[in-house]
Amino acid sequence: MSYEMRIATMLADQIDGFIQFVQENYDHKYKSYVENPDKLYQVKLLIEEFKFQLNAAELRRINRFSWNEKYTNLLVTDVKKGLDVIEEYVERNYNDLFILTGRLHTLRSLCSSFQLLPK
Repeated sequence: MSYEMRIATMLADQIDGFIQFVQENYDHKYKSYVENPDKLYQVKLLIEEFKFQLNAAELRRINRFSWNEKYTNLLVTDVKKGLDVIEEYVERNYNDLFILTGRLHTLRSLCSSFQLLPK
């Protein structure tokens, strides 16, 4: 498995982890660190709007056996667009959504590594 394929697979795993993290915190809103569950619900809606689950599944599928640079970059660009919106929302509501910043930073770092790959 090539380096690029591993990064794409790691990104897909991290996207799935982020989705699961938001879902679990929303489902257990009374045990969560988030004081206002409505703001977490908004993040959940943004995740659904930008189709993070579908993008993660596609990233995993197309990079399972061979490296498809064009389609992978297209999917990563879609994820970046969603991350931009979610990060802006988290920054505006930092007091309630601070718990998401670590996961968002990890996703942003993996997405930016695709720009650094040699062509």
